[in-house]
Amino acid sequence: NSGARKLMCIRILGASNRKYANIGDVIIAVVGEAVPNMPLKKSGIVRAVVVRTRKELKRDNGMIIRFD
Repeated sequence: NSGARKLMCIRILGASNRKYANIGDVIIAVVGEAVPNMPLKKSGIVRAVVVRTRKELKRDNGMIIRFD
C-alpha cells in the first residue's frame, strides 16, 4: 500500500548477525523501485515486513510453500 515495488535489505531488526531474512521478519530497507504518484520515492529508507521470498519455506509437517 505504500507504493514500493522492490526493496534492498539493509538490516534485519532483532537479529544481531543474520545474513538472510525469512518470512515474517521486520527489515530496514532502501526503496529500489516505486509506483509513480505515490508518497514513497526511490532511495527512501523504510521499515518492511517480509511476506514473500524466492526461497521456498519448508514446514515441520512436510508442506512446502512457494511463490511462483
